[in-house]
Amino acid sequence: MVGMPRVLAFLAFLAVAATALAGCGSSQPPAIPGVVRVVAGENFWGNIAAQIGGRHVRVTSILTSPTADPHLYESDVANAVAVAEAGLVIENGAGYDDFLSQLLGATRHPGRVVVSAQEVLGATGPDVNPHFWYDIPRVPEVARAIEAALARLEPGDAGAFAADLAAFDASLGPIEAVIGQIRRRYPGAPVAYTERVPGYLLAAAGLRVLTPPGFAAAIEDGTDPSPDDTLVMDGLFTGHRVKVLLYNAQVVSAVTQHVQALARQAGIPVVGVTETMPPSYRSYQAWQLAQAEAILHALGG
Repeated sequence: MVGMPRVLAFLAFLAVAATALAGCGSSQPPAIPGVVRVVAGENFWGNIAAQIGGRHVRVTSILTSPTADPHLYESDVANAVAVAEAGLVIENGAGYDDFLSQLLGATRHPGRVVVSAQEVLGATGPDVNPHFWYDIPRVPEVARAIEAALARLEPGDAGAFAADLAAFDASLGPIEAVIGQIRRRYPGAPVAYTERVPGYLLAAAGLRVLTPPGFAAAIEDGTDPSPDDTLVMDGLFTGHRVKVLLYNAQVVSAVTQHVQALARQAGIPVVGVTETMPPSYRSYQAWQLAQAEAILHALGG
């Protein structure tokens, strides 16, 4: 739950943002024929939008750092200005980027289109896993929604958007092939993770996650797991009950470091995953392929 001081701080930020926007004269973007201003809450959605939009889009991604905890992110005036000027805003949803929902509510842009990955995928429920970009089989659904939004905003370039979408969908083939290899070679292999970040990928690969749900939820919420969950989690490694540990490299704590140490001591391979796309990768596909291959190699090791 967000405390009152943080609520007041955000209200103060919105006041400053409103002043900054007023100082800009107009929240409308400069007239650039054939170019759509896009703001994505996360750089992986932004990267996908850039691939589909090509030279017809100008993309700004808000969450970009592979070392920062996305759950602790706080918006700033520059983000507010970008959202106010955007023709298309892409949000993840499911509580992952609430800061973007707040910025959308605080700014106005006639004709602005919003694509929510959560809404596109129909992901509902009180405990939905918000890491939709790891759901490789369903990412094309979000890509199609982005393509449709761009075509609505720039109908003259609809043919280019459709062609780029087809190229994007085809480029996911190598990732799907690695997922298929994992499913065939290691059906139902037991694994563990510190958080649900790679959950959809592991499910698609047919792997069996033994992490206590309460343990993963506590790490995701930034709280300490219960003693019972901690005992079960530790036993996965001391008892050699899992083949691989996947940990969120962006959320490091004494608890997650302890888990990694136990896994390494037991000779269990450890694979780091990230919530945002590291700058060393030029595309969403290259990033996800590298992580899928790391899991495949770890299972083989």
